[in-house]
Amino acid sequence: MHNGPERTGLAAVSTALLAMSRHLEVRDVLKTIVVSARELLDAEYAALGVPDDHGGFAQFVVDGVSDEQWRRIGPLPRQHGILAAMLHSPGLERLADVRKDPRFEGWPAAHPELSDFLGLPIRDGEEILGALFLANKRCPRPEGGCGFTEEDEDVLGILAQHAAIALTNARLYERSRELTIAEERSRLAHELHDAVAQKLFSLRLTAQAAATLVDRDPARAKQELQQVAALAAEAADELRAAVVELRPAALDEDGLVATLRNQIQVLDRAHSARVTFTSEGIKALPAAHEEALLRVAQEALHNALRHSGAEHVTVTLTRDTGRVALRVADDGSGFDPKTVRRAGRHLGLVSMRDRASGAGGLLHVQSAPGAGTTIEMEIPGA
Repeated sequence: MHNGPERTGLAAVSTALLAMSRHLEVRDVLKTIVVSARELLDAEYAALGVPDDHGGFAQFVVDGVSDEQWRRIGPLPRQHGILAAMLHSPGLERLADVRKDPRFEGWPAAHPELSDFLGLPIRDGEEILGALFLANKRCPRPEGGCGFTEEDEDVLGILAQHAAIALTNARLYERSRELTIAEERSRLAHELHDAVAQKLFSLRLTAQAAATLVDRDPARAKQELQQVAALAAEAADELRAAVVELRPAALDEDGLVATLRNQIQVLDRAHSARVTFTSEGIKALPAAHEEALLRVAQEALHNALRHSGAEHVTVTLTRDTGRVALRVADDGSGFDPKTVRRAGRHLGLVSMRDRASGAGGLLHVQSAPGAGTTIEMEIPGA
């Protein structure tokens, strides 16, 4: 037996299954499945492909291949050869040498050399959610090697069943979140229309009347312009009320520190990255300042967790000599500040700067390729 109880025993399998169920984002679930499979079955390489509807893969996650090697390999693979077989049939594939299988069609020049192979579809009923496979069992190889075993098949089967549950739950979570956002946007659009559109329409008609009367009846035109000012003020009040309604309820109930701490605890549980929060000297702040700090923190966290590939993200909130400072730092891929005009729109830097300046503060961005990113927001005199 090539896998000792320390690797394929109940405790190791249980740990892997708990890790899968810990995440809510699809990408994090996929990565956890691949890492767990590779560690449990002691393989050099593991991968999981989620098919799209066009003969390719919507997502393809690997473990055992460096980022640089993955870039050299090139675009995502197509559904062909052994991968296609796993996506179109329910059976498990265990091969002594994938290169000798008649379905093998080769791989790019930078692709690692694979030999022994173990693959299984991840299924939800009749639907195949993806193809999970491992290659190059790490073990002594006297006279041709050992390869994967029947025990490995059993472990992979357990992983695949629970991976289907975790992946389905993550998909449902993301879909639910999308629907919630869409419903909220739709509700707000209706409320804004009902509350403001009629006043803006009246304002337009009144302004047109004033323009018509300005020459022949200046006094009447003056009255109409006064009405324009009153309607504009009412419309502004309605808009302000709608914006206040969008302010996170938790801020009013719990304050900035508790709201940030709770949200970061959720993110830490939902993502593979470690996300931590510390605060010092923060008491109640003006509502506009609290909301600006929260929104900037949320945007910076979104970037770090969804785009940077960071393993650690730290959020700190401090108050010193009349200054409140928010700092979100990650150890992810970073970017070149010289391309900040292009990156700024992609990473929401423009909106973060607008929120900071709207609260009377400043936003500082430090980043470099491969050196992570730090976002700092300061509000003087808070």
